[in-house]
Amino acid sequence: MAEITLILGGARSGKSSLALRRCAPYPAPRIYLATAEALDPEMAERIRRHQAERGPDWRTVEEPLDPAGRLRGLKTEDASIVLLDCLTLWLSNLLAGRGATVDEAALQTQDLAQAAQAAPCPIVIVSNEVGLGLVPENKLARDFRDAAGLAHQILAARAAEVLFVAAGLALRLK
Repeated sequence: MAEITLILGGARSGKSSLALRRCAPYPAPRIYLATAEALDPEMAERIRRHQAERGPDWRTVEEPLDPAGRLRGLKTEDASIVLLDCLTLWLSNLLAGRGATVDEAALQTQDLAQAAQAAPCPIVIVSNEVGLGLVPENKLARDFRDAAGLAHQILAARAAEVLFVAAGLALRLK
């Protein structure tokens, strides 16, 4: 069974940088499983900056909709570690892009958790904590917040370690 690390935090909290530092001791090949899509110039620039921060020792695999399928397809020689960034972008792709319900997203998160546990290498998952603010005004935003909260609970239950990042500092939750 693969070890799962879940890293949660707000926007610009330092969670992706922490994840990269956690993965650094692992030798190449390393896989960065990207869920973001460059749908506008600003997002394309964010993706470019993330790629530059990772450096050449990472192989980027873009998978906005089925990260579980990618994890199930991994072989031992493919990677020493996988960094999935970001769970909440994946959930956004499912809910906003594909019209999934909160329940469907929870089932797909269960599938992702099972695939991560069965992977041949450790998996680090980065996600935005979005449930600490006000109740959103519109249904899609409330569904997204609920789906993220459920996904975090599902993955945290299976993770060996869960970290919360704020202001670049990590708090160990599990």
